[in-house]
Amino acid sequence: MTNTQDTRLTGEERAQAILAEVRRSGFASITALSETLAVSDMTIRRDVRRLAKDGELRLVHGGVSLRHGTLRTDTFAGRADQEADAKRLIAEAAVKLLAPTTSIAIDSGTTCAAVASALPRDFRGTVITHSVPVLHEMLTHPQTIVLGLGGELLPESQVLIGPRTTAAALELSVDVYFLGANSVDARGTYLRGDREFPIKSALMKRASRVVLLADGSKLTHTAPVKLANLEALSSIITNGPVPSELQDRCATLGVHLIIVQDPRATAGRRSLDEASERDSKTR
Repeated sequence: MTNTQDTRLTGEERAQAILAEVRRSGFASITALSETLAVSDMTIRRDVRRLAKDGELRLVHGGVSLRHGTLRTDTFAGRADQEADAKRLIAEAAVKLLAPTTSIAIDSGTTCAAVASALPRDFRGTVITHSVPVLHEMLTHPQTIVLGLGGELLPESQVLIGPRTTAAALELSVDVYFLGANSVDARGTYLRGDREFPIKSALMKRASRVVLLADGSKLTHTAPVKLANLEALSSIITNGPVPSELQDRCATLGVHLIIVQDPRATAGRRSLDEASERDSKTR
C-alpha cells in the first residue's frame, strides 16, 4: 500500500485505498490504515463502518477483512448474512473464553467461522479445524499454529469430512471445541443430517470443554438427528431469547448459559424506556 502522508485524500479516495489494501492482503488493521493514510483512528473507523454498511468489507477484531472469503460459496455466504450481527457478538464472546495459548477446535458453519475472524491477530494458541472458511481466515494469523483435518469436501457446507477426518480428530487433544449445530433444546443438540455427525462426535470426545455457538434461530428451529445430550456441553453462547425450559435444564446440569446482547439495541431500548418514563411523569 502506497504511503500517502504527503497527500490529503478525500473520503472517497480513502475508501478506495482501504478496499485496495484489504483486497491485496485479506486484512488491514485500523492502526496500520491510520498510519498509512495519515488520519486519525476515528476517521478510519468512520470510513470502515461506512464500507461495512455498504457491504464492501467486514469488521473484525482490530480491523477489517474481505466480507466473504474467496473460497466461500454463495450458499455459505448467504447463511453468513443471516443473523450476522448476532453471530459476530457470539464469536466475540467465545474468544473472551480463551487464554493466549489455548488449543481450540473450530467446527463448520457460519457462526463458528466468525470465531476465526474474531481471534486476535497475535493469538499464539493452536486452531484445529475441518472448515475451509476457517482455514482461509487463519491465513491472516501468522502467530497461530493451524492444523487442518483433511477429507472429502462437502461444498454446501464448505467443510472436509470422511473416515480420515474423523480418525485424525480422535488422535488429538483439545482445550475448547466450538461446536455448531442446527438446533438445541432442553434434551440436547441436533443436526439436519448424518454426514457431519462422526467428526462432530469425535471432536466432542477429544475436547476438555465443548462450547455450543447458537444464534437465536437455533433455539426455535428443530432438526431430526440428535448429536448429543445437553449435559455433553460445557457452555452455550447465544443471543437468545432462551426458552425457560432450556434455561432451567442448563441450570440443573451446570451448563453455563452465556447470553449476548447488542449494546446498540440495549441502548435503544433504554432510551425508549426513559422517554416513556418522562412522558408518564408529564401526564
